[in-house]
Amino acid sequence: MIVRIAVVIGALLVVGFLWLIFSRSKTVVSPNKNKSNQITIYVQQGKERIAPEIYGHFAEHLGRCIYDGFWVGKDSYIPNIRGIRNDVVEALKKIQVPVLRWPGGCFADEYHWRDGIGWPAKRLKTLNNNWGGVETNQFGTHEFMDLCEQLGCQPYVAGNLGSGTVEEIRSWIEYMTSDSDSSMASLRRRNGRDKPWKVPYFGIGNENWGCGGNMTAEYYADLYRNFQTYVRNYSGNKIIKVACGPGGGDTSWTDVVMKKASRYMDAIDLHYYVWDSTDWSNKGSAVKFGEKEWFSLMKNTLQIDNVIAKNLEIMDKYDPEKRVALFVCEWGTWWAHESGESALYQQNTLRDAVSAGIFLNIFNSHCDRVKMANIAQINNVLQAMILTRGKDMIVTPTYHVFEMFKVHQGATLLPADISCPSYKYDKEEIPSLIASASKNDSGVVHISLCNLDPNNDVILDCKLEGLKLNKVTGRVLTDKNMNAHNTFEKPDSVKPTILKDITIKDNIINVMIPSKSVVVLAVSS
Repeated sequence: MIVRIAVVIGALLVVGFLWLIFSRSKTVVSPNKNKSNQITIYVQQGKERIAPEIYGHFAEHLGRCIYDGFWVGKDSYIPNIRGIRNDVVEALKKIQVPVLRWPGGCFADEYHWRDGIGWPAKRLKTLNNNWGGVETNQFGTHEFMDLCEQLGCQPYVAGNLGSGTVEEIRSWIEYMTSDSDSSMASLRRRNGRDKPWKVPYFGIGNENWGCGGNMTAEYYADLYRNFQTYVRNYSGNKIIKVACGPGGGDTSWTDVVMKKASRYMDAIDLHYYVWDSTDWSNKGSAVKFGEKEWFSLMKNTLQIDNVIAKNLEIMDKYDPEKRVALFVCEWGTWWAHESGESALYQQNTLRDAVSAGIFLNIFNSHCDRVKMANIAQINNVLQAMILTRGKDMIVTPTYHVFEMFKVHQGATLLPADISCPSYKYDKEEIPSLIASASKNDSGVVHISLCNLDPNNDVILDCKLEGLKLNKVTGRVLTDKNMNAHNTFEKPDSVKPTILKDITIKDNIINVMIPSKSVVVLAVSS
C-alpha cells in the first residue's frame, strides 16, 4: 500500500511539474498578450493644430521621379492631361497631398529656371550633374504648377542659391507671382499663363553644406541674408521664406544660421534619412533583411524625436517668440540602389511603412513647431508612394500609411500618455508602440499606432478622458512577413484591412495591435 501511494504521489508530482513548465513556456512565447498596456488620451486638452503640410511630398529631377513618374508627354499612349499621367494624379489625390516641393534636392542648386520655359521643342538640354544623364527640361515651371493644380496642392519651389544669382531668383519670383505688366509677367503670359500663380513657399538653397555648394554655415548665412532680400511679395502673394537647415543630427549648422539670419526667415529646414546601420556607405537591401536590420531601422527612426528636440532648443535660443517654424523638408528610408533600375529606385516594404508611421506620429507630436514635412520622394525614388513601369502603376505600403493618416491633417493634437512593453533585441530595447491622437472638427478622435515589434501582438486599453465612447472602428496595415511588399505582378499584397479585435467596456477600448503593424482607430461619442 505504501509503495502504491508513493507511486501515485510521484506521478502527481511529475504531472504538476510538466504542467508548470508548459504553462510558463506559453507565457514566454507571447509575453505581451498577458500584460495590461494602456494609452490615455486627454480629449478636452488639445491646443495645437496638426498642419496638413506635415503630410507633404518631394519631387526631384532624379531617376524616374519626374519623367515616367509624372511626365509622359502630351503625345504618350499613357492617358494624360497636358503630359501629366492621369493614374498617378488620381492615386495621389486619394491621399490628399497638401504640398509638393520641387525641383530638388541637389538638382535645385544647378537648376536655371529659364531653361524650363517656352516652346518645349526649343528648350535647352542640360546635363544633370548630380544624378546623371541629360535633362530635357520638358518639365519646367508651367508643368509643375499645372501638376500642383491637378493635385489640388500648394507648390513649394526650391531656389538656386548654390550656382544661381540673386537676379535669377528675383526674376523667377516675379515671373511666377506678379500680375503687373513687367517684362517677366509679360513673358509668362506669352508662354501661356495669363494670371500669376500663388507660391506660398520658397526655399533659398538646398543642402548648401553639401551638394548645394559645400559652404560653411557662416558663409551660407550671409548669402541667405543677401538672397532673401529679393524674394519679394507681388500681387497679394505671400511667401514663406525657408532657410537651408542641417542634415542629420548636425546642430552646429542650426546654431550659426539661426544666430546670424533668423530674423530674415520664416522657417528653417531639416533633412533626416534612415537605414539599417550607422554606416552611410552600407545602407543594406530594401527587401532582403532579417530582424537585426528591422530593429536597427526602428531604432534609427526613433532618433528623429531627439534630433527635432535638440534643433528646437537651439531655435528657441535665438527665436524665443517661436516665430520661425521647423520644416523637415526631406525624410525617409534610403536603401542600396537596385541593379538595373534608375537612380535611387528602391522597393518599399512593410518595414518602410512602419518607419513612416513612426516619423508621422513624431511629427504630429511636435506640431507646435514642425509645420511641414516632405517625404523623399513621391514617385520611383527612395521611399516612394508610387512605382511605375511603362503604363503600369502600383502603390506602396508607405502610400497606404499616408492614406490612413490623412485623418490627422488639420486636426487638433490631443495629449496622450502611453504605457507599453519594450521591444528587445540583442541586449537593446526600444518601445514597442508609438502613437499620436487628434480630434477633427466633427469631434471624431483618431488614434494612430505603430507596433514596432515584429514578433508580438500588443493588447492595449485605450482610455479617452473627456469623451463618452459610443463607436470605434479600426484599420490595420500588416502582413505575416516583415519584408512583404507590392509588385507589378501582385499589386495588392500589402494593403489596409478592417481591424476586428476591438471592444468597448466601461468606457475603455480594448484592442489588439498586431505585430509589425500600423493601426488607425476612429472613435466617436
